[in-house]
Amino acid sequence: MPRSEERPNKGKKLPTLLIHKCLVLVKDNRVIGGICFHMFPSQGFSEIVFCAVSSNEQVKGYGTHMMNYLKDYHVRNGTLHFLTYADEYATGYFKKQGFSTQINLTKSAYHGYIKEYEGATLMGCELNPNIIYTELSSILKKQKEVLKKIVERRQDELGKCYPGLTCFRDGIRQIPIESIPGVREAGYRCTSEDYKFVEDNMDPESLYTHLRGILNQLKTHPSAWPFQKYSPASSSLPPTVLSPSISSPAGRYPMDLKMISERLKARYYSHVYLFKADVMRLFANCREAFSTDSEQVKCADQLQAYFEKKIIDITK
Repeated sequence: MPRSEERPNKGKKLPTLLIHKCLVLVKDNRVIGGICFHMFPSQGFSEIVFCAVSSNEQVKGYGTHMMNYLKDYHVRNGTLHFLTYADEYATGYFKKQGFSTQINLTKSAYHGYIKEYEGATLMGCELNPNIIYTELSSILKKQKEVLKKIVERRQDELGKCYPGLTCFRDGIRQIPIESIPGVREAGYRCTSEDYKFVEDNMDPESLYTHLRGILNQLKTHPSAWPFQKYSPASSSLPPTVLSPSISSPAGRYPMDLKMISERLKARYYSHVYLFKADVMRLFANCREAFSTDSEQVKCADQLQAYFEKKIIDITK
């Protein structure tokens, strides 16, 4: 029986009038805590009338320990609801045990069955029959450890640094979040209806195959010669937009077909618009580096027209 000093707001005679069953916690052959409860199996709930732990044994987890044993007892007996009137000193404890002021029982199920108290708050707790409450703490601890290891492993996998996006310098107004290198690898999946691009339904391998085909056609096009990788050691290779002798914005943001090939091989192009931005930079650099009547700019015009016809098949 709980001592009256542990529950000052409930009368001394009340326990003898209401209690049908008690759970007690014994330490060193001495009762240090207990829960008194009144079961109403026909109504599907039990009333927690008293719950107390000796003042010198509090804040040690004994209250939770007792409540978990009581929960398992009720699960075994098929009673899955607790109700209690908690005074201002007890509401914090009951919240930690899963109680709330939202009662999941109809009022007719408990009205007239439980004792009501002035100045106390009615709180309820619905039990899950699939949980063993006395093992819950250890299970949660193991789950946290597993989750921590998963997060650490993912952090190691995602520790790769990607180059910054440069597609916006070439007139691209927006790209899907998923197209940013590394975002998909991090597990992000866009659910917005705002992004209706064809790759939303195209797997990475299909995208890679499409882009590789277009790139190979560009590299073998007769007008592609100004956009191959510049090599000072090769006298047979004509000057390109990457020539170090050219001082222009092209030198600040260089791009050539070899660089695009390397990025494609590294799976940098997670979205067709990133690929398109790099190719269009080839032509933009060329027009800034050479006069409009030069052979290089004529090649840029011809290759861009060819490219736009090819790329439209997967962007329309």
